[in-house]
Order: sequence, then C-alpha cells, then structure tokens
Amino acid sequence: MSDTKLKLLSFAGKTRILHLSWIAFFLTFVVWFSHAPLMLAIRETFGLTDQEVKALLILNVALTIPARIIIGMLVDAFGPRRIYSFLLFVSSFLCFGFAFAEDYEQLALMRFLLGFVGAGFVIGIRMISEWFPAKQVGLAEGIYGGWGNFGSAAAAMTLPTLALFYGGDDGWRYAIATTGAMILVYSVIYFFSVSDTPKGSTYFKPKKNGAMEVSTKGDFFLYLLMNIPLYAALAVLTWKLNPNHLGMLSATTTNMIYAVLIGLYIFQTIRIYQINHHVFEGPVPEIERYKFKQVAVLDLAYLVTFGSELAVISMLPMFFMDTFELSIIEAGMLASGYAFMNLVSRASGGLAS
Repeated sequence: MSDTKLKLLSFAGKTRILHLSWIAFFLTFVVWFSHAPLMLAIRETFGLTDQEVKALLILNVALTIPARIIIGMLVDAFGPRRIYSFLLFVSSFLCFGFAFAEDYEQLALMRFLLGFVGAGFVIGIRMISEWFPAKQVGLAEGIYGGWGNFGSAAAAMTLPTLALFYGGDDGWRYAIATTGAMILVYSVIYFFSVSDTPKGSTYFKPKKNGAMEVSTKGDFFLYLLMNIPLYAALAVLTWKLNPNHLGMLSATTTNMIYAVLIGLYIFQTIRIYQINHHVFEGPVPEIERYKFKQVAVLDLAYLVTFGSELAVISMLPMFFMDTFELSIIEAGMLASGYAFMNLVSRASGGLAS
C-alpha cells in the first residue's frame, strides 16, 4: 500500500485486483445490456408491440434500484469477494432464462430479474477502496467504472455478429446465452482469485446494518424523503403493467404490489428509526457528524448522468435500425460509440477527483 504509483500494466498486487474487478463489472454490463442490440430480433420472434418493447427496457433497470441497496448491505456483511461471485453466478442462470424464454411473460420476468446484475457496480467500488490508498482510489475506481460500463459497448459491437454467426431464428438466443456462460465461468475464477483486503489488513464491517446512520433530525427526515423515489419508480412500473395498459398484471396483483411497496417503505422507515433514534435523544459527537444533503446531491447527480446513459444505451440500437434502416450490426457499432466514451470520461473524472 506504500507504493504511490499506479502500475496499470502490472498484474500483481492491488493492480491485479483492479483488473479482475473491472473484468467482472465489464461482464455484468455485457449481460445486463445483451438484449439492446438484439431487440429487433427479439421483437420479431415474439411479435412484440412498441409498448411491450418499452416495458422490457424499463423492466431491465427497475430491479437495479433496490438491488444496489440490498447488495451494498450484503457487501458490508460478507465482503465483495463472496458477493460479487454470488451475483455473477446467480445472474448467469437468469441470463439463460431470458435467452430461452418461450413467451413474453417469461421474457419480461427474466428481464426484470436481470436488473439484479446491475448491482455489480457497488461491489467493485468497495473492493477497490479496500485495496487502493486515497491518492489512487479515484483513478482506480474511474478505470474500474469506465471499463465496466464499456461492457454495454462491447455487447453492442459483438453480439449482433455473434447472433449471425450462430445463424437461424434462434441466433440471438445463443448469443445472449453465451454471455451467461461467460459470467458463470468467471464467477468461479473471481472467487478463487481475489481477497477482500490486502494481506494483514482488516475488513471493517458496520456496527449497524440495514440503513445509513445520520447525524441530525433534519437529515433523518431528508433520508426518509430520499427513499420515496425508489418505491415511486417501482409503483410507476406496476401501473405501467396493470390491466389498463400492458395488461401483464391483473388488478388484484397490481393492488397487492402497491400494498407490498407501501409495507416495505414503512418497514424501512422503522428500521431507519431503530438505527438513528439517538439523533432525537441528544446531539451526535462532532467527529461523527456529516451533512446528509451531500448524499442527496450525489444521488441527483448520478440520476441525471448515469440514469440518462442507461436510457440511451437501452434504446439507441433499435432507434438506429428503425429510423435509418441500418442492419443490426451497423446499428450496434454506431450505438456502441456512446458507451465507448466511458473509457475516457470515468477515468478522467476519477483522476480529477
């Protein structure tokens, strides 16, 4: 940890952990957005309407919202090595389920569950922060994030060609299944190739798990307010799938989901109070205080930056095919240019920080 120079061409020590982790993140993005460049073939196979296609694109990112929070808690409790391997392993079978879905309902369910793989980002961030000193962690995490996000560009560039290589009406299925096989194999490689911390270091776990700790009454209520959009987004998705729209959910199921979302918010509110009730009993020591609004501002910044990126890379290949009548390979290559910039922008942002 005393070495202050980041040796990117090395595959030893902390740099080895960086490379193994960005490869894991890269593969999660390949799987997560494997459908985007192949959506035209998927649409033709199932005879999907425009509304059904849009629903798939929304479903793809819906579960990622709560999944990142849950995965973050698991990382705190069990460490990034175990949780990253677990996420890759489970996601491989969800990928297989999507690839070989027999109807739209199965397709939509697997796409929704595959949002789970989008939680890989938070695991690697903890892993990198454990291995790199403060002067290097920004650049290291920028490299991790940039190469990871590049996975969506790699999917757009390669999967259409791979589907044509397999050939036939099911070529897209085999192409997507191939990405599932890749992360299945890599889940084992990652588990046996990394450790949570450098030798001799301690992996610190939070004393309280299940919610963040805040330091003032105002921050407590701001925390509750910031949790509402998470459940509101899932409620909007449920509304989109109800009988009056896509008709994928019955009225009874829709109302049950609404009730569950309300129940979960109440449960989380209680948990937040259990962990932070001390702010109502007296002032928090100065050394433990921080401004929660900094977290809120970062949330909003991430919403408008990464959120917009997810929207664009989801729909861009099909937009190019429908609007400019490009082939599936041409559309994928052009669409990949958007995510390609992550290689520069994320690393540059990390270096500047």
